[in-house]
Amino acid sequence: MSYLNFDDSKLSKFVHDNEVSEMQAMVNAADDELRNGTGAGSDFRDWLDLPTNYDQAEFARIKTAAQKINQDSKYLVTIGIGGSYLGAQMALDFLHNNFYTSGEDQTGAKVVFAGNSLSSTYLSQLIEMIGDDDFSINIISKSGTTTEPAVAFRVFKEILINKYGEDEANKRIYATTDANKGALKQEADANNWESFIIPDGVGGRFSVLTAVGLLPIATSGVDIDQLMKGAADAQHEYVSADLTKNEAYRYAALRNILYRKGFTTELLENYEPNMRSFSEWWKQLMGESEGKDQKGIYPSSANFTTDLHSLGQYIQEGLRNLFETVVKVDKPTEDVNIPYAEGNLDGLEYLQGKSLDWVNTKAYEGVVLAHTDGGVPVMTVHIPDQSAYTLGYLIYFFEIAVGISGYLNGINPFNQPGVEAYKTNMFGLLGKPGYEEIGKQLNDRI
Repeated sequence: MSYLNFDDSKLSKFVHDNEVSEMQAMVNAADDELRNGTGAGSDFRDWLDLPTNYDQAEFARIKTAAQKINQDSKYLVTIGIGGSYLGAQMALDFLHNNFYTSGEDQTGAKVVFAGNSLSSTYLSQLIEMIGDDDFSINIISKSGTTTEPAVAFRVFKEILINKYGEDEANKRIYATTDANKGALKQEADANNWESFIIPDGVGGRFSVLTAVGLLPIATSGVDIDQLMKGAADAQHEYVSADLTKNEAYRYAALRNILYRKGFTTELLENYEPNMRSFSEWWKQLMGESEGKDQKGIYPSSANFTTDLHSLGQYIQEGLRNLFETVVKVDKPTEDVNIPYAEGNLDGLEYLQGKSLDWVNTKAYEGVVLAHTDGGVPVMTVHIPDQSAYTLGYLIYFFEIAVGISGYLNGINPFNQPGVEAYKTNMFGLLGKPGYEEIGKQLNDRI
C-alpha cells in the first residue's frame, strides 16, 4: 500500500471493474507519452524527476538565504502570480498553525504575498502593515514583465531603496527567474541580487518544488529536506503503469471514466480550514493542464463541514455533473475533547467526552454516504498527517495524476495558450506600446 491511501470503494455504482481494466491500454499509452517524451509538451516534463534530480548547490543556497532573511527581516514580501505564488501559499497554510497570518507562531520573518492581483486596496494595506519594520523581497518571474508582479515589485523596490539606500536594498532582493534571459535576469545581474533559477523544463503550476516555492517555504521555517524526501518517495512509488499498483494513475483513469459519463466538474474537498489554499493550488494545476480544445474537467473546491451549510444542498440534489475527491487527514495536528456539561441544553450530551476529530471523521463518513446515495461519485485520498513529508508526497501524487489524465483526454497537459487572451486585451486597453490598434478595436466594442 502506498504511503497515501486512495479509496475508490464508493464508486461501485458509477464505475464497473471492466471499465477500469479497459482503460489499461490507454493508460499504458499515456504513460509512454509522459515517461518517454513522445507526447505533446514533452519539453516541460522536468518536474517528473525533480525530487531526486535538482541542483544541490542551489538548494543549499536557498537554506542559507532563508536563514539570512530570518536574521535581518520581519517580513519577506514574496511577489509572484499563478504558479509563482500559489504553491508557496498552499504549503505555508498546510504546514503552519491556522493563525500563522497573525505572526504569533514564528520567530523569524513572516512571509507575505504581493503581485498576485491588481487590487490597489490590497497593496496599500500590505504596505501599511509592514510599516517601518525591516523586510526583504523575493521577486518571482520568468520574464520580469508580467503585469501584476512587475507593478508590485516596482512599488516595493522603491520603498526598499528609500528605506535602506540602494546598496543595502540590493542585499535584500532575491530574484527567482530564468537562468539566462529576461528583464528580471538582466536587472538581477546588474545589481548583483541573490538569484535562483526557474528551470526551463518546469511549468509554473509544477514549480512549487523548485526555488519558486522553496525559498518562501524555507523562510517560514519548514524543513524543505523533508518536503523533497516525501516527493522523492512518491516519485519512486508511482512508476508502474499498472492500475492495480499505481494509485495516482488509477485516480487519473477513474476521473476520466467519470468525465466521459457526464461528470464534468470535480470538487476537491477537505475537512481542515488550513487546506483551502491547497485547493487553490490544485485548481490551477488541474484547470490549466486540462482545460483545452473545448474539453476538460472543471476543477472546483469545497471546504467541509463549513460549505455543507452553503453548497451542500446543490451537491446533494442539484445537476448531476459533479464528482468529489476528498483529501482527508487521518491524524490531525491537534485534537480537542468535547467537555461534559450539566443540563444538556445544547443537545450535545451524546458527544461529550468524544474527540472533535472523531466527530469530524463521522461527518465525513456521513457526507460520503449521503452524496453517493444522491448520485455523486466520491473518491478519497487519505493522508496520514499534515507534515512536510506528507505534503511533498501529496504534491507529486496530483502532479503525476494530471500528466496522465491530460494525455488520456488527448490534450497537451503542459501548455496554457488560453492564458494569453486576456493579457492581449488588457494591454490594448492600457495603451501598451504595440497594442494600440487592439485597444482601439476593443474600446469600440465596450
